Amino acid sequence: MAIHKILRRSLSSEKRSSNEVPKGHLAVYVGESEKKRFVIPLSYLNHPSFQELLCQAEEEFGFHHPMGCLTIPCSEESFIDLTFHMSRT
Repeated sequence: MAIHKILRRSLSSEKRSSNEVPKGHLAVYVGESEKKRFVIPLSYLNHPSFQELLCQAEEEFGFHHPMGCLTIPCSEESFIDLTFHMSRT
């Protein structure tokens, strides 16, 4: 369950500013009603499943993202499952 640790660690603001994103990573907001911030590797952008989520985000939000950063319109649980599978490929 390493992906859960990575994603949970990305939510921690104890050691860094909430706006700070490590080099090679991207901050996204995930959720259907309440949005939660995740920091993911840039390499996920090339994964077909993630690209499908990006298309859904474009359809729902266009290029205006209410959270000020990329917003993914899916449940937190689905996102964690998806990123877990992407981390294993």
